Amino acid sequence: MNNPAGPSYPMASLYVGDLNADVTEAMLFEKFSTAGPVLSIRVCRDMITRRSLGYAYVNFQQPADAERALDTMNFDTIKGRPIRIMWSQRDPSLRKSGVGNVFIKNLDRSIDNKALYDTFSAFGNILSCKIVSDENGSKGYGFVHFETEEAATSAIEKVNGMLLNGKKVFVGRFMSRRERIEQMGDKAKKFTNVYIKNFGEELDDDKLMEICEEFGKIISAKVMTDMGGKPKGFGFVSFEDADGAEKCVDEMHGKEVNGRMIWCGRAQKKTERMGELKERFERRKIERINRYQGVNLYVKNLDDNIDDERLRKEFSQFGTITSARVMMDGTRTRGFGFVCFSSPEEATKAVTEMNGRIVVAKPLYVALAQRKEDRKQHLASQYMQRVSGLRIPGGQQMNQMFGQPGGAGGGYFVPQMAQPQRFFNPAAQMGQVRASPRWQGPQQTGFQGMAGGAPIRTPRQPGQANMRAATSARPITGQQPVPGQRVGVPQAVPPARPTAMAAGGMPRPQYKYTPAMRNPPPQATMQQAPAVAQVPQQAVHVPGQEPLSAAMLAAAPPQEQKQMLGERLFPLISSMYPDLAGKITGMLLEIDNSELLHMLEVPESLKAKVEEAVAVLQAHQAKETK
Repeated sequence: MNNPAGPSYPMASLYVGDLNADVTEAMLFEKFSTAGPVLSIRVCRDMITRRSLGYAYVNFQQPADAERALDTMNFDTIKGRPIRIMWSQRDPSLRKSGVGNVFIKNLDRSIDNKALYDTFSAFGNILSCKIVSDENGSKGYGFVHFETEEAATSAIEKVNGMLLNGKKVFVGRFMSRRERIEQMGDKAKKFTNVYIKNFGEELDDDKLMEICEEFGKIISAKVMTDMGGKPKGFGFVSFEDADGAEKCVDEMHGKEVNGRMIWCGRAQKKTERMGELKERFERRKIERINRYQGVNLYVKNLDDNIDDERLRKEFSQFGTITSARVMMDGTRTRGFGFVCFSSPEEATKAVTEMNGRIVVAKPLYVALAQRKEDRKQHLASQYMQRVSGLRIPGGQQMNQMFGQPGGAGGGYFVPQMAQPQRFFNPAAQMGQVRASPRWQGPQQTGFQGMAGGAPIRTPRQPGQANMRAATSARPITGQQPVPGQRVGVPQAVPPARPTAMAAGGMPRPQYKYTPAMRNPPPQATMQQAPAVAQVPQQAVHVPGQEPLSAAMLAAAPPQEQKQMLGERLFPLISSMYPDLAGKITGMLLEIDNSELLHMLEVPESLKAKVEEAVAVLQAHQAKETK
């Protein structure tokens, strides 16, 4: 493989492709460590689903070891699939330039990647070699990327037209689709095969040829039929020259035959037609997204009495409205709608002014409209970030604690996201550094009454101990872990009493203070308030989220309360109905907050509501299909 004229690879990094979805870093480490010391291995995975993308990178300490692995392990089988190894190219310009890239077609189906590599390796060093295949096997063509242009030229001159496994192959320089179209020029627009449809069952082969023979000499005409010989209503006509085919398309398209409007056009391969339709669909989707980007607003929590005109009237003060619509289920409003402005500035102003404003009797939720795919991806990524953002004492990450399947070094880890702080903590503000999340350790969730009748929040005790990071983690009160709870996730602990606990768990001595004492400690201040029996409040625990109690929910701003509940409902609903989680969560958030909190505390109640929402959605879909 050593070639002084070719490029060097000091990184000693290999690309390993065509991997089975079940291949892990551990399997690759076991395979490649026999060639030499391995620095790291990474199987690339989808950020959301964590499924393998079918390729990986292996980094060796020495380039010689990487070269040995490339020479001896290329096309070896792992879990039933031959792997494809090549040098890792950080700069994509070499791949995209087409230098040294060769295209081969008309290959026998029995030729695989290894056979193609062995055939062309005699002409020079090969960077990449691949047979294009699908679920049925080889598609009969492939690509070989040589290290130098001279090797590619030599392979084209000597292999083009040769017989490989009894079939004459074509070997030529790789050209992109744009280059091929430019080279063909006007020939790309010429065709001789015509596709005709929508003529019903009245025409057969002879009648179709009779209709089209006035446009030029016809080689063949065929009406497609089913298994019983019944015409399917479409067929093909092949002309001898392109002029006759073009004339047939111009005059037959849109013509009425036997009371039916005929569609006539150039015959296309399925892949070409699918590609053209996909490109047209993507272009329309991009145009639609660009047209409504930043100007289309989503408005929910609408009162039942609000219609299109009322919605337009409420938002018209912020600018020119191109459309305003309340979504309906028959004659009944669904509680949300859309308002589209003529400019992003007007839409931004409307979001700022109208979000949270009470219209009729409900506070509106107003935000920029999102596509269903974007919203679903945003919620999933937000949930993943919250799970990955949980810290345990000592700065160790949850994903580092549990690790990646396979346990090999160089695995993928989700980046850390900082958690927002909603409540004021004097101890944290004084130190400016928080060693652990605010929910670790027993926190006071009850309220105590004051002389004036105004409830106040009991402050946290500065001496509370943090949760241990061991696998047998227990609450600091010394109670046994509850069966079924996840290790490493903060668990509920009873509310702390007003008397402080020292860091070692021993009670501090009790002292009496006079009312005239200057700067009394917090405990003394609290003891001067009239004693009111505290009612412990049960906190809701959802994996990946902080505990939530009724007191915490009530203390949050109104616009954040639904968001706090939605963030805890979504993962629970997603485990039951992944495809409908976003829609069901939105439906349930219309319910009163106290009932939502009850559903989070009682899984049976949540399940019953979710089943009820699914039944409503299914009934609605069945109604629309009719």
